[in-house]
Amino acid sequence: MHTRPKDDPLPYYEQPSPGSGTLPARAWYAASDAARLSLNGTWDFRLSPTAEGADTGFTAEDADLTAGDWHTVTVPGHWVLQGHGAPAYTNVSYPFPVDPPRAPTENPTGDHRHVFDLPADWPAGGDTVLRFDGVESCARVWLNGRELGTFQGSRLPHEFAVGHLQRPRGNVLAVRVHQWSAGSYLEDQDMWWLPGIFRDVTLLHRPEQAPTDFFTHAGYDHTTGEGILRVECDRAGTVTVPELGIEVPTGEEVRVPVQPWSAEHPRLYAGELTTAGERIPLRLGFRTVGVRDGLFKANGRRILFRGVNRHEFHPETGRAVDEATMRADIELMKRHNINAVRTSHYPPHPAFLDLCDELGLWVIDEADLETHGFCYFPDWRGNPVADERWTPALIDRARRMVERDKNHPSVVIWSLGNECGAGQGLSAMAAWIRERDPSRPLHYENDSTYRDSDFFSRMYASHEEVERIGQRAEEPLADPELEAHRASLPFLLCEYAHAMGNGPGGLSEYQRLFETYERCQGGFVWEWIDHGLPKRTADGRPYYAYGGDFGEDVHDGNFVCDGLLFPDRTPSPGLIEYKKVIEPVRITGDSAAGTITVSNGHDFLGLAHLSFAWRYEVEGELIASGWLTVPELAPGASVDVPLPAAPDTAAAGEGFWTVTAVLSADTAWAPAGHEVAWGQFPDAARPRTTPSAGASAVVARREGTTVALGPAVFDAASGELRSLSGLTLHQGPRLDTWRAPTDNDEGMEWVDQTRLAKRWRDLGLDRMRHRVDAVELAGDGTFTVRTRVAPAAAEVGLATVYRWSAGENGELRLDVEVTPQGEWQVPLPRLGLRLGLPAGLGLARWYGGGPGEAYPDTRAAARIGRWEATVDALHTPYVRPQENGARADVRWAELRALPGTGSGAAGLRLTAGGQPLYFTARRWSTQELDTATHAPDLTPGGTVWVHLDAGQHGIGSQSCGPGPLPRYHLTPEPTAFSVVLGALDEG
Repeated sequence: MHTRPKDDPLPYYEQPSPGSGTLPARAWYAASDAARLSLNGTWDFRLSPTAEGADTGFTAEDADLTAGDWHTVTVPGHWVLQGHGAPAYTNVSYPFPVDPPRAPTENPTGDHRHVFDLPADWPAGGDTVLRFDGVESCARVWLNGRELGTFQGSRLPHEFAVGHLQRPRGNVLAVRVHQWSAGSYLEDQDMWWLPGIFRDVTLLHRPEQAPTDFFTHAGYDHTTGEGILRVECDRAGTVTVPELGIEVPTGEEVRVPVQPWSAEHPRLYAGELTTAGERIPLRLGFRTVGVRDGLFKANGRRILFRGVNRHEFHPETGRAVDEATMRADIELMKRHNINAVRTSHYPPHPAFLDLCDELGLWVIDEADLETHGFCYFPDWRGNPVADERWTPALIDRARRMVERDKNHPSVVIWSLGNECGAGQGLSAMAAWIRERDPSRPLHYENDSTYRDSDFFSRMYASHEEVERIGQRAEEPLADPELEAHRASLPFLLCEYAHAMGNGPGGLSEYQRLFETYERCQGGFVWEWIDHGLPKRTADGRPYYAYGGDFGEDVHDGNFVCDGLLFPDRTPSPGLIEYKKVIEPVRITGDSAAGTITVSNGHDFLGLAHLSFAWRYEVEGELIASGWLTVPELAPGASVDVPLPAAPDTAAAGEGFWTVTAVLSADTAWAPAGHEVAWGQFPDAARPRTTPSAGASAVVARREGTTVALGPAVFDAASGELRSLSGLTLHQGPRLDTWRAPTDNDEGMEWVDQTRLAKRWRDLGLDRMRHRVDAVELAGDGTFTVRTRVAPAAAEVGLATVYRWSAGENGELRLDVEVTPQGEWQVPLPRLGLRLGLPAGLGLARWYGGGPGEAYPDTRAAARIGRWEATVDALHTPYVRPQENGARADVRWAELRALPGTGSGAAGLRLTAGGQPLYFTARRWSTQELDTATHAPDLTPGGTVWVHLDAGQHGIGSQSCGPGPLPRYHLTPEPTAFSVVLGALDEG
């Protein structure tokens, strides 16, 4: 066995240094009058299993690629998503032995080769720079047979001077990329490990006297309304801003009246930096940010972050995300009232920040740094941020982020990285950033002393903890000096509301805390998008794959699917809920007083950009609508606005007012009429009425092995409903307590007390047994079935009484009483009825909450109305199948045959006899949903399974955060609810 001698230096890819041969970091800009050539496109590619597994002959100009195993790949791209090797997902664990800075021998290495010509008009003179915007994880570069150098830092730019090597035709660019390197220890960022050249490769001409770098300082004095502009540049030049009448030399400060930049009003001024060698367009946003008086402020005002964490991801191309997708993402964010992004956990493609400048988002720009896997070792043993050998690489990562992104007004906070514990390397990064750019505050969460942070930042703090922090009543630190520092800081939840699967729950309660306590300045939901990768079953059915689906030895399953968007960028119910919770205008109403209250929650904007519409509905049917006049309103202010008189109508039923705030004119991110906020409230003069209970108008009678009650036929032995008005039920209504556990029910594998689903299964709630104790025909004409529903091997149970009665109109009423027995130690997943209907009843109509799913702590976005959807469309396609699709506050629901199906099946109407119910319908049983791991596991059967629930356990965020608040626990207690069943005509 070969052992490396002690004096034998480590290869470049195992050295903790950032690399060699690269140029100093500098600002990125999209265009100038200097020539540039994109080298993106089709490249030759060869994959080797080890770092030293192939020679470097491919770098030669006359290399023969026919002799080796060469293919082609697209750059930007990841070779594992183009048929070479496989992706792997881990959250915390490193997928290789932890022995810093060493890499494993099994180190997939991709050799890339690209031959290009210079354009005929490529300028002579000056120099040329070869720029890589992102390569994972370590690269060695040659041009025309000459080695340029090496670099690490996957999501950071690296440039080489190549003017002395370029030629008009036949330039040979060769790049060797190693999947694993010393840099991999700094990039444990809870995402797919995806090696490759995944961002742009560009050739940039640098004319003589062109700037090497420049720094745009564009502040705003909110007391005078003036912008303060100064542009530092290493070449003398001129700065012009025609709209503001500015023409000054570089380095000179000028003050002029301006409109400030903010995420709500992203005002940009077109300017130009001109030197003797280059003209560079500038997009100037005047704003001043910082922590003042214990609060983060922009332009003198406290900011409330309604944020989201964003990984770069596309299901087809991984972290190679095109600009159209970036723009679509930001437009989606803006349309859902999101005003801030944390670039977890690395600087994004620079074009993303250009779009944030243009469209308006506050950005926390985070360094390309996470060493989370060291948390498994005592005191984070071996952690690079506490090892001085790594400090140059850490400072290099901070420098490349700050220098690249310093001219973006959208970047308002620098973040040192994520989940690295504590160490002097972080302090070195902070010191460098503070010296280079004192105009922006710093963020870092994972050191509880916050010695290097301008924010008191937490992940997944409970509502209770957030409230204590808001009240400044948190547990103090032992060190008085550090405690005084932390006590002076504003509070952020840099991650909260883990959006994994069905959820997150509890958003409304968090938002109430942010709006109540000045110190609590909002948070960033984890995260923006599910990272599902497309695969197909053996028979060709598509689905999205997650950790473990590519043969990984170490993986973290579907924990990579925890976003507000599904992989195809369809908004999840969680995003719809978040939009409602964080809407910047609150609309509440008092129909008795005939007024609504409009509250402006914007940080800067008034309400002039919005129009307000009202609708009046009875039983979900529109009766009248119109527009309201709402006066201009300062941020933070409220106003009462009169409603019109409720319209006269002969329609019977409960009345509801709905008031919406919509955009008055087109914006860059949404058209006129886009709904920003809404409020809904009942008409006190038209309350809901419910069917009354009482003696059966029709007498139940035994007929052999059946019991007849009006249009209904029951099994005489079990008491189960078999048919109603000729509609045969596949299963009659009976008590159901099980739901296919959500990711939040499953909890965190590393924290036993969060694993609620395991406690449910241990008790046996997934295998409840139904015992019939009595079947009774009462003298009042009712039919009563007494049962006990209980799990095997347990002494707890639910005594359940079904009391059936029938009216002369053919309707059948069921009153249910549930009484817990024994000492219950866990809440119930759900409590309600399940029944099975013929598969032909594929269309659902309902009056109640909609249009999307809702649960006890995720129902803010559900508005009362009449809704319609196919049974198939009621299903929410979470990447890992789980409980989904419930509609809340349902007064009645109908199941009918789909038009044109010719099924001939009669329909069924289900009406809540008392309190509104949760309504769910799907083509597979809860048990089938529970056992499914991917979408193709769900195969429609011959039954439509309908659930009518009196209660559901809350959703919470316990897949990586707190569970449901206690008031959303479905505690076993005596419960009564009712439902009225009526057959529908075939039409």
